[in-house]
Amino acid sequence: MSRSPTLVVGYVARPHGTSGELAVRTFDPGSEALAGVERLRLRSADGAESEYRLVSVRPGPKGPLLSLDSVETRTAAEALQGATVLVYRTDLPPPAEGEYFQGDLVGLRAVSPSGEALGRVEEVWNTRALHNLVSRAARGDLVVPVADDFAPTDHVDGGVVVRPPEMLES
Repeated sequence: MSRSPTLVVGYVARPHGTSGELAVRTFDPGSEALAGVERLRLRSADGAESEYRLVSVRPGPKGPLLSLDSVETRTAAEALQGATVLVYRTDLPPPAEGEYFQGDLVGLRAVSPSGEALGRVEEVWNTRALHNLVSRAARGDLVVPVADDFAPTDHVDGGVVVRPPEMLES
């Protein structure tokens, strides 16, 4: 499976202050992806992408606050509200053995341990205590906790093996 050179890490929630700073909501509040990069991409609702140099990152009340080159006013920051935040995969350390980038799970087939197709992973929800894979299929949505009993890190030919709670034996 070919991987995108970028990973989605969150979105621009709102402008912060008057000097163009952006409040970002990351999909994983524990993510440090933005702390170690010098550049990122923002994708607008219409799909247009622009690259920015990251001037600074600091903690905010609900997520990181970013200062980007060429975004120096509140008006400029307001224009970016809602944009998807992407980082370059090559700017991040690779995941350790048995680990993965959450964004790499999106788009994978979700299959049962017996190989039954259960849908496609469309989202990764973070509930602070636990991450959940959201798989959509014709028979309905599945929300599967990312925990050894439910979604082990087993990958099969473009898919991930999941055991939704309703499939576990009593």
